[in-house]
Amino acid sequence: MSKPTSSVASTHERGWRGFPVGFKGTYADQTGGEKFFLNNHLVFTILYHKDPETLMSRIVGFEVTPFSVKHQYEAPWNKDRPRLLTCNPDSKTYVNPTQPPQEVNVDEEIIFSYDVEFKSSLVKWASRWNTYLLMGDDQIHWFSIVNSLMIVLFLSGMVAMIMMRTLHRDISKYNQLETQDEAQEETGWKLVHGDVFRPPSNAGLLCVYVGTGVQFFGMTLVTMIFAVFGFLSPANRGGLMTAMLLLWVFMGLFAGYASARLYKAFKGSDWKNITLKVAFTFPATVFAIFFVLNFLIWGEKSSGAVPFGTMVALVLLWFGISVPLVFIGSYFGYKKPALEDPVRTNKIPRQVPEQAWYMRPVFSILIGGILPFGAVFIELFFILTSIWFHQFYYIFGFLFLVFIILIVTCAEITIVLCYFQLCSEDYNWWWRAYLTAGSSALYLLLYATFYFFTRLEITKLVSGILYFGYMLISSYCFFVLTGTIGFYACYWFVRTIYSSVKID
Repeated sequence: MSKPTSSVASTHERGWRGFPVGFKGTYADQTGGEKFFLNNHLVFTILYHKDPETLMSRIVGFEVTPFSVKHQYEAPWNKDRPRLLTCNPDSKTYVNPTQPPQEVNVDEEIIFSYDVEFKSSLVKWASRWNTYLLMGDDQIHWFSIVNSLMIVLFLSGMVAMIMMRTLHRDISKYNQLETQDEAQEETGWKLVHGDVFRPPSNAGLLCVYVGTGVQFFGMTLVTMIFAVFGFLSPANRGGLMTAMLLLWVFMGLFAGYASARLYKAFKGSDWKNITLKVAFTFPATVFAIFFVLNFLIWGEKSSGAVPFGTMVALVLLWFGISVPLVFIGSYFGYKKPALEDPVRTNKIPRQVPEQAWYMRPVFSILIGGILPFGAVFIELFFILTSIWFHQFYYIFGFLFLVFIILIVTCAEITIVLCYFQLCSEDYNWWWRAYLTAGSSALYLLLYATFYFFTRLEITKLVSGILYFGYMLISSYCFFVLTGTIGFYACYWFVRTIYSSVKID
């Protein structure tokens, strides 16, 4: 066993898994520009704790410090007992940062070596995971929660003002009108009562995405509850992914039910076609992207590629369990009586007046996605860091709070913008409600792009494609989730306000 005589600054950080294979830089005696160097010497520090009662010792952790050193040895090379001049415990020569580093050149001989040091530690066996689970940035997480709560309070104030003051005044005024002439002189959201429940264009596609959103919402909610109560270990990412996939499969029952209920409210009759789209549209899109990305990993001969047998098992789960459950849920959903609209729909659509520039669909939708994204973007940074820098993400309590705040924010911003839209006599709210909250996924993708260029040092084309491919899948999932939350909040709001006024 050898031991370095001085400590060095290394790229090792406490709680990180792995160490850098090499680095790019310069050193004092180097001529020319930056070059690539290999970390060919590792210093292993084995931490052990001795139990004072049993006098037994247990390994409670280890640390690795990488060095780059151009080794020298006594010629000729003896493969059975080599004698290094730069690292020799007999002559007490240890690797230190003053030695020339090992440059990466073609056909150059490279010698790998290591040191081992055993060190007593006060960390007990039961607390050995604390080195990975230390939360030194708890203030940032609390700042994230407070920031999100400020957004929620702001939106809640606006919704309360609309519901308690403006709407209350409007409903009282509408219900006090006595003559038909007075009713015709009124403007605002009551005038579009005959068109507000008119089925939208592409109503079937909306039902598909709403059903998919319900499925994704159920999977996310149950997964987070399991994680908060400690059923899912942060060290076992495979277990987390397996739980999410199984929950997704079984939540197909609710996807079929929700889509069928909404489709029947639209007076649709071809429910089997809608059910097929619910079962295949979202999963097929995600699976196609994932298969292409995995094919690229196969091409690179990486061990991170998903085996072919696992891909077959995913397809069997999809076709063997998820699809039948979607059909079962859809059957029971369509069998139930359709939701009755609180007002009658006119046979002839009302003309939508010219809208102000700030109430046009594109501007309104893009503005609506800013606040939901603003409520989660700080926590999103830690999630991306956990995924791409191989850190442990374990603060599921914070994440669950942020998820609840996201639900409230999506619901409230959609309700506020929907009210303004109806007041301007535009009754085409169905798709806009979904897209208003769902547009936060666009900001998530833009943030992922910013994160790529500012935090990551990915130079290979395949690695860049993998990053943006996986972030595209994540943004698509986020779109479906937030869009469904906004839609149902708006659906409840519209039904509530139009059932509160007297319509002749």
